[in-house]
Amino acid sequence: MTAVAIAQPLLTYRELFDLWERQQWRVADLDFTQDRIDWHERFASDRRRAERMGLSGFFLGEQRVTRELGPMMRAAPTEDARIFLSTQIADEARHVAFFDRFFAEVGAMRGDDLDERIERLEEHRGEGFIRWFDEALVARVDRLAAEPEDIAALVEAVTIYHVLIEGTIAVTSQHFILTRLEAERTLPGFVEGFSNVTRDEHRHVAFGVRFLRDAKGRVTGLSVRESRAWDVRFARTR
Repeated sequence: MTAVAIAQPLLTYRELFDLWERQQWRVADLDFTQDRIDWHERFASDRRRAERMGLSGFFLGEQRVTRELGPMMRAAPTEDARIFLSTQIADEARHVAFFDRFFAEVGAMRGDDLDERIERLEEHRGEGFIRWFDEALVARVDRLAAEPEDIAALVEAVTIYHVLIEGTIAVTSQHFILTRLEAERTLPGFVEGFSNVTRDEHRHVAFGVRFLRDAKGRVTGLSVRESRAWDVRFARTR
């Protein structure tokens, strides 16, 4: 007998907002004391370098999307969608604060403040980061800033960020990072915070899939088959 995947109803924008209210967390509540010990005493220099490189992309990515979400929020076609995107801006800013505090308190990167650490990260951007964030996403966001009614640009921006970057690249990497650190029982403060980040991003992906399904009747080029496939994969994330 062949198992058949049944798509669950996607959460509405208001339900996603309600979920955001129930899943609040504070960067200030995290304790990085053991993380600093693990970083300097359990990780060799090669391991520290590899971890820093792997996490730097997340740190800079959170900074980028915090900066770029404003035009997407203003271009949202409904008030409920706009309210949810406002919560996502707050989420992304909190993620920046989380990575900044981890990097600073654990001693993972030099820099006197957030601006200096971001500047150092900018110097080591990879080609993939530049292609997705600084070219593909920024091009759509700039279109939206000039023409907020450009629904095609908004669909492309949501597809690039919510579905491809967050829903495919980030979520997969987060799973492997958390699985490895939990198995090692290292960086407990980071694991707690990064687990919260991952939960936040599942909400963002759920928004993206909901938005694309709602938008498919307005924009040509989004097939019913593609939308249904996304419905199955990213249905209710409670």
